[in-house]
Amino acid sequence: MLTPRSRNPRGSAAYARTLVKEGASIGANAMVLCGDTIGCHALIAAGAVVTCDVGDHALMCGIPARQTGWVCECGTILPDTLRCPECGRQYQPAGTGLKEVQP
Repeated sequence: MLTPRSRNPRGSAAYARTLVKEGASIGANAMVLCGDTIGCHALIAAGAVVTCDVGDHALMCGIPARQTGWVCECGTILPDTLRCPECGRQYQPAGTGLKEVQP
């Protein structure tokens, strides 16, 4: 169910599950629609409205939220090389997100 109502309680089983994975950050006043998944270490900007699943390490901004870049596990916005200038982690594309490349 994508339309929860407070005056018509149906129990938690009646609602679509929203999953926020490890390390994800959601800014103030951001909204995530029921049933969406926020990937590991993703960053949702303050005030963003998430209307779809978010990949690992994705940076999402706007209304509706659109991916504007990638974020390292340490929280730094990644350059096009996908190597973090702060901690040195290197990433590569994997499905809808990124995965860390082990040295």
